[in-house]
Amino acid sequence: MGVSEWIIVGLGNPGAKYDETRHNIGFMALDELARRHSVAVGGEKWQAHSVRLRLWGQNLCLVKPQTFMNLSGRSVARFVDFFKVAPEQIVVIHDDLDMPPGRLKLVSGGGAGGHNGIRSLIECLGTPDFYRLKWGIGRPGQGEIDGRMGMESYVLSRFSADELQNFDARVDVVEQGLQQLLTGDRGRAMTLINSVK
Repeated sequence: MGVSEWIIVGLGNPGAKYDETRHNIGFMALDELARRHSVAVGGEKWQAHSVRLRLWGQNLCLVKPQTFMNLSGRSVARFVDFFKVAPEQIVVIHDDLDMPPGRLKLVSGGGAGGHNGIRSLIECLGTPDFYRLKWGIGRPGQGEIDGRMGMESYVLSRFSADELQNFDARVDVVEQGLQQLLTGDRGRAMTLINSVK
């Protein structure tokens, strides 16, 4: 596989009050990936924080839209147009209410699944055919999550210390899976990431 340009997007909401909240798991994952490779996702371009780097023999642009979740696609579309990136070279990391906390799932294409950030991306890119790396956060009333908590309050609540410890272990798998995907082994990437329950 030759050198390709990839865009890895982390979804979240800008502002300190949203730091380490469940809805911002995409921001958190992207920041941690960047830190592990001695770069920082920063600056301000096309309503996003971003950084470019060479990793695993590929050119990557890590992007954190600063438009708020439901307008994320506007920012990402600018990067896609500029770098001439095909949909299958885009990976979007986001929270998923319908999966248990900590579960990971890498899929290609599909609908928005009720996620406003993904809906915006589909609308602005004109296609659903990009990768989504879903990160389970659970849903009030399921498992051990208090069913009395409203949905908005839950997704905007902060992770506990135990959950943050779990997060670090998950980033190891995400990193390994992305390396497989970007270097051409889609099947192995999906097997690796989707095995995390």
